[in-house]
Amino acid sequence: MKHILTFLTIFLLFSCDKKQEKDEQAQDDFKPLLSIVNEYSAIKEIDTVFNKDVENWEELRTVDDFLSRFKKVSPNEILSNAIELKDLVKSLTDSLHPQLFNTASFNARINILYNETLRLADMTTIPLINADEVNEQAEKIIDAFSAVNSKVNSILAKKRFEEAIEVDVKFIGLDSTKLDSVSKKSVKRELLQRPSN
Repeated sequence: MKHILTFLTIFLLFSCDKKQEKDEQAQDDFKPLLSIVNEYSAIKEIDTVFNKDVENWEELRTVDDFLSRFKKVSPNEILSNAIELKDLVKSLTDSLHPQLFNTASFNARINILYNETLRLADMTTIPLINADEVNEQAEKIIDAFSAVNSKVNSILAKKRFEEAIEVDVKFIGLDSTKLDSVSKKSVKRELLQRPSN
């Protein structure tokens, strides 16, 4: 009976050592893949005609500058910058945006970007993270930030369009209850600038 117990104990010790060696080998297999440089999609930029409108929005420019580093990097570099990126995007969500951007659709895009950066930051704690998963998450973050910039472009284009309209609003029968704040301001300004008959 003693021989059987001794044999089982030795067998268990060796089998545990082999399992530990396999786990270490699996971790070593992932490391080279995380070091391969990958080229990511380009970020949709804010149109140059609108640069003046957002030049004082420091948090947006900081996130843009930081993400511009993600053009050609390895998953390891992305993971090492994940916490800093999360903090920068958090400061963007907490910042006071210009009143023009205080809309539900814009805030939703900012929140999606923040959630994607949180997911990337969580990936730094996963010991056996896959390079493909990191690459996919980086693309999601780039897409989310591109959506933010695209919304900035569309809001500013709408503002410019409304400012360029020279139609006498007295004659077109606008339903003022269905106008947003930018349109109402444009209509009110137009009415105040016109001489009364």
